[in-house]
Amino acid sequence: MSVRMSGAGLPASPPGRLWRRLGPTTRDTVLAGVAAVVVAAAAMWQGTAPVFAVAGFSLAAAAPLALRRRLPLSVAVVAAVVVLAGSSLPGWSGKPVAMIAFCSAAYNRPQRVAPVFAASVGWLLMYASVLPAGRFGTELFAEAVITGIAPVAAGYAMRLHGERAEQAARLHRAEASRALAEERGRIAREVHDAVGHHLTAIRMQVGSAVYALRDLPPAAGTAFDTVDSLAAAALGEVRELLETLHDDNNPGGSALDDVEALADRLSTSECPITVVRHGKVTALPPLVEHGGYRLAQEALTNAVRHARADGIRVEIGYAAEKVTIAVEDDGPSRDLAAEGHGIRGMRERAHLLGGSLLITLRKPHGWLVRATLPTERATR
Repeated sequence: MSVRMSGAGLPASPPGRLWRRLGPTTRDTVLAGVAAVVVAAAAMWQGTAPVFAVAGFSLAAAAPLALRRRLPLSVAVVAAVVVLAGSSLPGWSGKPVAMIAFCSAAYNRPQRVAPVFAASVGWLLMYASVLPAGRFGTELFAEAVITGIAPVAAGYAMRLHGERAEQAARLHRAEASRALAEERGRIAREVHDAVGHHLTAIRMQVGSAVYALRDLPPAAGTAFDTVDSLAAAALGEVRELLETLHDDNNPGGSALDDVEALADRLSTSECPITVVRHGKVTALPPLVEHGGYRLAQEALTNAVRHARADGIRVEIGYAAEKVTIAVEDDGPSRDLAAEGHGIRGMRERAHLLGGSLLITLRKPHGWLVRATLPTERATR
């Protein structure tokens, strides 16, 4: 029995499951309605403003929130204008709606947060101009921070936190998949070495027996031929099974053609990953394709996790007799105290393919990991 988890490891509640089933537009519409009701109720509690005016301004300020994902900055500006227009209404304040709109705009536009911040500051200055006289100094500064700066900062921080959590989850899944693939590969190699060796030995012994016992009765010769055929068939089935295991190990792709998809999965707005290819792209031997992808995967995973870089670049170069996979980042440079299991595994993989692996500091800062794999040896 499986239990779907949510939050801090607790089972998802029925209201939570119902909320997730609603589409994004429906959820935003509900949010807009709740915001309108709350703002209107707070103003009506004061009892100093006409009910119809309060309801109209509350609905006009909150309604744009239904489009906050599609038009984040426009929604924030429209909400701010309505709040300014209704600031003269006694007892009514739509500041919470404007703050929600600017927070949402910063969340939905993390790569273009400067216009959102500028619009928020501009709205704050205009709002301050309609405040009662004498509200300056510490009181105005505190309101500026809470109303104009904090929502944008909170939205941007929430987006970064979400991206980091998602990236951590992707890294965890990638490492789990890699560990599973390596374990299954190890088991496959052991099966091949053990069973394949014995089956080959059986065929050799049968052949030696047939050669040594030349005057065998027809029935014995037929039996030996049957044993040889069965051993050959079993050896072929073992190899087919190992190929199946190899394919199942890599459901998400394991060729150099899949590096772009890998980079997309690991990229974030804080640390984008670019992939560049040069040279004449040719078909590579399967072992080189798979090994090159695993080397790129390990290097990218290490860079994303440890480099604290602002950008990562993957360069794949094709030549007549080799292919080069280079991963470089612009993070802070620091000495490599000791090689972990991942780096040792990369060196062993490159060595088994007849290639080499270089890990060095990058100028002016950062790290460079370059694997060079021959394409001729793998085909022989």
